[in-house]
This record gives sequence, C-alpha cells and structure tokens, in this order.
Amino acid sequence: MDGMVLGLYLAASFVGGVTTGLAGFAMGLVVSGVWLHVLTPVQTASLITGYGLLVQGYGIWKLRHAFKWRNVMPFIVGGAIGVPIGTYLLTYVQPAYLRTAVGVLLMAYSIYGLARPVFKPIHAGRLADTGVGFLNGVLGGLTGLAGIIVVIWCQLQGWSKDVQRVVYQPVIGMAFLIAAVLLGASGAITGDTIKLYFLGLPMALIGMWLGLKLYGHLDETTFRKIILVLLLLSGFFLVVPMSAFL
Repeated sequence: MDGMVLGLYLAASFVGGVTTGLAGFAMGLVVSGVWLHVLTPVQTASLITGYGLLVQGYGIWKLRHAFKWRNVMPFIVGGAIGVPIGTYLLTYVQPAYLRTAVGVLLMAYSIYGLARPVFKPIHAGRLADTGVGFLNGVLGGLTGLAGIIVVIWCQLQGWSKDVQRVVYQPVIGMAFLIAAVLLGASGAITGDTIKLYFLGLPMALIGMWLGLKLYGHLDETTFRKIILVLLLLSGFFLVVPMSAFL
C-alpha cells in the first residue's frame, strides 16, 4: 500500500469514527465510498465489521447511564427471529428491487422529517418494539442493512438522543457480531486485513472520541436532523449503489 492509498484509508477511518461517535451509526456508509476504491470488497466488509464492533461497544459504554435492558431486549429478540428469516428469503426475493424500495422509503421519510420538524411521538409498547426488531432483522438478513428500521422507530418514539442511541446501537452491534462470526468462519479475515485494522485503529478511535465530544454539545433538534440526513444518504446509496461511482 503506497503513501497516497494509506493516507486515504486512514482519513476515511478518522471520518468514519467521527460519524459514528456523533450519530451512533453510518460508519460503513461513510468509509465504503473511499475504501472500495483502495481495498477489496471483502476487506472493506471485514474492516467495517471489526471497527463497528469496537465503536458500537465503546459508544454504549459512554452512554451507559441511559442503558436499560427492558428497552433493548424486545428489539434483540425480534431481530434474532427476523435475521434467519430474512436470510432464507434471499432465495425468493430479488435483493435489487428490495434495496430500491427501501431506499425510496428512507429518502421519503427523511425529506418529510426535515421539512416537518415537529411531530407527535408514538408510544406503541413492547410488543410493537418486538415487531420492529423482527422487521429490522428480516431487512438485515435480506440486505445487510443493520439497524435502520430501529433508528427510525427510536426517532418516532420521541426518546432523548441518549436513550435512542443505547437502543439502536446494541441492535447494530449484534448485527456486527453475527457478521464477524460468519466472516471468521468463512476465512475472509486474512493477515493483511488484520494489519490494516490495526493501522487504522488509532485514527478510528481518535475520530470516535471527537465525534462523542461533538455529540455532547448537540441539542435534541440538531441530533434529529443529523440522523435524518444520514438516513437520507443511506436511502440514496441503496437506490444508487456505491459501485456506480467506482
């Protein structure tokens, strides 16, 4: 890896860390646009998973004062049921059509949310939370998209930014853990990938630290807008795959 390629890799690691520290998700969205230019898709997926486990765990620890198992477990249980079903449905569902449909819905929701800053919170109960976790798991199994439905649901609940993050970050962390096990079992994590991981680790950690510092200065309205913008970008890159820019 020459100096320019290494610089791009490290810069993306830093920006991805800042994004995750600030919002609690979307590191993969940020870094893949750069990493897919300089790394293989398997290396990119493996590194996103490895850093994802670290930054999600650290983020949850920093916000542990707001963490409550009773808020998280319905989503975990629903997701554990939904992921294998989504994986099974891959045989019968055209992933490209599904990604496009989900992307359009994400963009529509985000644009509507940005245009309409005030909304009435939804309070639907634990059974609805479990159902949302299930749908999130099915979508994750079908598309690899971790946590997006739960992120939206947490917004609709009208919870504080700390409570939102300590709900959707464990759900995303579980998805990364499953991905790490599968990647490890398949032999996708090579010695070169491990070296890249440790090369980028300091930059990702510094970025995450800075992102969390910035997060501490956000009010609820600004945090909501940041989440909506990231969801809008997620939807856009589902409709127009990152490969179109490579």
